[in-house]
Amino acid sequence: MIVCLCNRVSDRDIRKAVQVHAIRDFEVLKDQTRVASCCGCCHDCAREVFDEACAQAAAASAADNASAAA
Repeated sequence: MIVCLCNRVSDRDIRKAVQVHAIRDFEVLKDQTRVASCCGCCHDCAREVFDEACAQAAAASAADNASAAA
């Protein structure tokens, strides 16, 4: 789904930034993708997708650490 119409940023773009590029700061995400940097209407939705992606990345990292310790 397109989150930011102004800069054509999708939820996949946001998730990829978190998963592949290890972005964990919303301001850095905004700089890298330009999401929520124009009219601002998508800010809340973009933040929600970003927070969910960060939570999933943290859970995956914790699971990887737990399996490596076992």
